[in-house]
Amino acid sequence: MKKYLYPALLLVFGGLAAAIFLFKKPELRTPKLMERHGSLAAGKEWVNAKAAIEGLLAKLRTNPDDQKSRLLLAQAYMQEGRITGNHPYYDSAAMELLEQVLRAEPENFEALCCKASLCLTQHHFAQGLGLAEQAQKLNPSSGFVYGLLTDANVEMGHYDQAVKMADRMNSVRPDLPAYARVSYLREIYGDMPGAIQAMDMAVKAGYIGLEQTEWTRVALAHLYEVSGDTTKAREYYQMALYARPGYAYALAGLGRMAAARKDYPRAIKLYQEARITVKDYAFADELTDLYRLNGQPDEANKMAKESIDMLADAAKEADSNEQMGHYADRELAYAYLKTNELDKAMEHAKIEYDRRPDNIDVNETMAWVLYKRGQYAEAQKYMQAARRTGSKNPVLLCRAGLILTKLGKQAEGQALIENSLKTAPYLNPEVEAEGKKLLAAR
Repeated sequence: MKKYLYPALLLVFGGLAAAIFLFKKPELRTPKLMERHGSLAAGKEWVNAKAAIEGLLAKLRTNPDDQKSRLLLAQAYMQEGRITGNHPYYDSAAMELLEQVLRAEPENFEALCCKASLCLTQHHFAQGLGLAEQAQKLNPSSGFVYGLLTDANVEMGHYDQAVKMADRMNSVRPDLPAYARVSYLREIYGDMPGAIQAMDMAVKAGYIGLEQTEWTRVALAHLYEVSGDTTKAREYYQMALYARPGYAYALAGLGRMAAARKDYPRAIKLYQEARITVKDYAFADELTDLYRLNGQPDEANKMAKESIDMLADAAKEADSNEQMGHYADRELAYAYLKTNELDKAMEHAKIEYDRRPDNIDVNETMAWVLYKRGQYAEAQKYMQAARRTGSKNPVLLCRAGLILTKLGKQAEGQALIENSLKTAPYLNPEVEAEGKKLLAAR
């Protein structure tokens, strides 16, 4: 009997070991916190954020099933991505954490909202809209979810629906994010005084020095900028920089103010400071223009290539990963225009248009690429769609004027160009140059 006992026991133990291996919960990976550097590491904010994040990491090491801490960590990483500009790492880390939460709790409202927000950040707008609608069904009384629905509908070009969602948001909880969305919609519909008023309310609803507040103050400065009030714009950029020393977007704003005075060396220096602090392709893109204006073609070409490389890497990741990776085709279309690669610009403009054909900015991109290719009648079709909300953005109006003039509608086109150049000629050097050239040829 004993001779059969040991093999039987071994078989039982082997079966138990196999069962443990097969049914054991897989160990969840927890992405780590990256160190900040330079001015971003100065002050109490980083000390406090780091302590809070390390506390959450410790809780998860102790209790891997602590979904509340996992969700809070994902939110903290989303904020780190916003502050540092390191979206490739932090957005991916946050999405990984959110997926873990949603596997355990599929109807976790906050996790769905955070995932929707991440999708919007990555320009996966249709997916973000779907997730926000799913979250709304779980909690139709949340102001936050109506903010997501506002953003997603704007990006998809559903502007009437976006207005409804913004109204719901403000009726539930009027605060900084709610006022800011009202401002953005008013700008889209051409109400610049109303947009400035709402953004001013947003700034006043925030806490001075917090990234969200100073981002909003920079947005207010930019509204003054596109309205042609450079004095007010400079004042608010300086206020944001004083409240949040080294803030990259305030530095970039002051860089544009220097460019408006044609002080290109100063503008370049400010943009260089900004891009040291935060990874944002827009800084390299705008430096391309500044170097050309300053008579530095080699540096301009270097920046143009850097912009394309940054955007192409993000787009490649997005194409290979349905859930993550930054869709950047609209930005790539403009970047390729700066290197005179018109076929590539058209390719990426079409990709973006196929994703969201109702968005006015995407239609403007299609119109401008077609204009650069000499396809003026086709460009006008898209420009009409781009102007359907009545936006008074000076760059949009100048582009519209250039297209109309090429189609023989000189009076209408030249009036738009003159109005644009009178308001804010420095906003886009290429458009400014084309507008001035055309008006000089009258």
